[in-house]
Amino acid sequence: MASTSNRAARARLRIGAVAVLALLPTLACTNPTSPRTDPPTQDARAAAPVLVLVMRHAEKAANDPRDPDLSDLGHARARALADLMGRSGVSHLFATEWKRTQQTLAPLAERCKAPITEVGAAEIEGLVARLLELPAGSIAVVAGHSNTVPAIVRRLGASIDGTIATPQGEMLPDSEYRRAMLLVLPPPTAPGRVPQRTLELSIGPD
Repeated sequence: MASTSNRAARARLRIGAVAVLALLPTLACTNPTSPRTDPPTQDARAAAPVLVLVMRHAEKAANDPRDPDLSDLGHARARALADLMGRSGVSHLFATEWKRTQQTLAPLAERCKAPITEVGAAEIEGLVARLLELPAGSIAVVAGHSNTVPAIVRRLGASIDGTIATPQGEMLPDSEYRRAMLLVLPPPTAPGRVPQRTLELSIGPD
């Protein structure tokens, strides 16, 4: 069981996430709807962090054992994601080859007019490389799977708790769909690229 101090730390992170989300439009140089009185200087743009939101796909239906669509609850969670991030200047969306990840991002893609880039579920290293190559000020959302989200987060240099060790590797609990990890990465020119902060968000219905 988590200690009182650990629970308090996670609570502070969730509160901090609200503040970070409120600042996303000012960090996203690509958001045409963000009002600016003075254009950012080239140095300011180059120093802007890269934000990466990593989450598992929403709940899946039982219509296809191999490649199911989202369930009604899953579609509701996908819409909640769009409501949360739709005006935040999202510039990049990444999903796997499976419908459930693509459908999770579909409402957000429509809202922010950004294409969904498909990266195979097994291509974790390639995905991480692409995320680390994003230009300063980018805001990316990644929809993965219970067995890929922990690996993506760790390969980006952040920690993640509440996972399960299995013979196939580290996984999120099977019932875990609400959790998302927001990583604030230094700009590409910064040495090391260790996340400056990692915030845990809760998305959509219980």
